[in-house]
Amino acid sequence: MWTRHHKRRNTGRLIVPAITGLFLAYFGFHAYHGEYGIYSKYQLDARIDEAQTRLDALAATRGKLEARIALLKDGSIEKDMLDEQARRALNLARDNEVVILMDGSR
Repeated sequence: MWTRHHKRRNTGRLIVPAITGLFLAYFGFHAYHGEYGIYSKYQLDARIDEAQTRLDALAATRGKLEARIALLKDGSIEKDMLDEQARRALNLARDNEVVILMDGSR
């Protein structure tokens, strides 16, 4: 009787670990770089910090504007505020006054 002996190959033992390694690499890559991954969280945190900075700047600007508006309310207008607003609206100055123009960004 003839029997055939098969040599054991190492490739059969490496198929399952190779597939597992590819599987873990695929999901590991997407866990870091994916739409909801770790790197996206850092980008989102950076966007939140930028938006918070803009919000703080807008809140400060709004506070200044509300303070100026408060001077015009309450039924009593301050004479200096009224004079300033009228001169600005009419673009007028007296002969003995010195006008200093400043940037509005300061």
